Amino acid sequence: MTATAPPRPRAVLLGVQLPDVSDEEFASSLDELGRLAKTLGLDVVGRVTQRRGRLATGAVVGEGKLKDLAKFTGGTGVVPTGPPQPRRKEREAPVEAREDDGEGEVEEVAASPDAVTPSERASVVLIDHDVTPSQARNLERATGAEVLDRTAVILSIFQRHARSREARLQVEIARLNYMAPRLRESGGGKDRQGGGIGGRGAGESSIELDRRKLRDRVAELRAELQSIERDAGTRRKRREQQNTVALVGYTNAGKSSWMRALTGSGVLVQDKLFATLDTTVRALQPESVPRILISDTVGFIKKLPHDLVASFRSTLDEARDADLLVHLVDASDAAFPSQLEVTREVLREIEAIDAQRLLVLNKIDKVDAATRERLAAQWPDAVLLSVKDPSDVAKLRQRIVAFFERDMIEEDLVVPYAKQRVVGEAHSSCRVVEESHDEHGK
Repeated sequence: MTATAPPRPRAVLLGVQLPDVSDEEFASSLDELGRLAKTLGLDVVGRVTQRRGRLATGAVVGEGKLKDLAKFTGGTGVVPTGPPQPRRKEREAPVEAREDDGEGEVEEVAASPDAVTPSERASVVLIDHDVTPSQARNLERATGAEVLDRTAVILSIFQRHARSREARLQVEIARLNYMAPRLRESGGGKDRQGGGIGGRGAGESSIELDRRKLRDRVAELRAELQSIERDAGTRRKRREQQNTVALVGYTNAGKSSWMRALTGSGVLVQDKLFATLDTTVRALQPESVPRILISDTVGFIKKLPHDLVASFRSTLDEARDADLLVHLVDASDAAFPSQLEVTREVLREIEAIDAQRLLVLNKIDKVDAATRERLAAQWPDAVLLSVKDPSDVAKLRQRIVAFFERDMIEEDLVVPYAKQRVVGEAHSSCRVVEESHDEHGK
């Protein structure tokens, strides 16, 4: 007897198109939120969108759209008056969803709220914006569903995909900083500790104590992270004299696939957002002389939470300190020009914008011939490649090797037989074109 898999949690997407956002950018951003939902293990049942001059201060959207949103979740669509019911401060994991395999396209069960049956109702609302704690609470009360803004969604994915101790610490620090202003009273807001003479006085309230605990925990995590970062900094110092390349780009642009192709390493390759959070450093294969080290870095995304950039700064230092940045872009994604700009902004933030860069328009096998010609004309300095084509892998390897050989000069070196140690050094730091022996030495 085979057991049936439990149904996956369902989500509805909520987006507000502001005046400075084009139709293409807005649609692309919502599509990306759908992929984030899929990575989190959620099925999308539909979308609710509205054009507004700014987010509504009460519940992000207007009353009519709020009722449409509630049809997806089974809520009332009205923010009740009066104080909210007491609830827990914060869930450890916002969504109890099983891990997704990341394959296939994002599917939506229904396009219209009226088409949603009770069994298809969403239990989660994902907002394509960062919202205030009060806006999130109002939406929860009107929809009866859990509400996650864009930062919360990204943090949840990072928390799930973090593998190393360093990545887990970085994500936990960012998550606690996000939680701090969103803590709620668990009871009536009464004082938890007495104060003043004879035990009377205001004392420290429940929420103040919780916030102090969070601050103490963040300080403790930062101290532990600094210790790990010192070790990582020491390893980077040892690599200062070596040639280094960092693969950078938008999330799911194909960095890990190229890492595996160029180095032969068994890094995780999955068709999902933020599959890689840990930096991996491996030697270019077949090995070149001098040796070239390739590092895979965490992917970027629109509206990447600032706390995450700050927490992952030591990891992103691999990009800042690299001799060459291979900037990978998914050429099959219509929104790649804006993704290119997002990557530039993050590189600017980590002070890596002036590093030497090689732009690679990746996944070119998914693009038709006419589009290839247009891309080649529009981006003359870029190389159009597919990691699935061995000749393209060899081409990129040759471009990387050529970059480090551009300043090499050809010299004749005569080494006496008494100083054979120099021969070994020459083989490890130079490319030996020819080697001969005579009565004077090599």
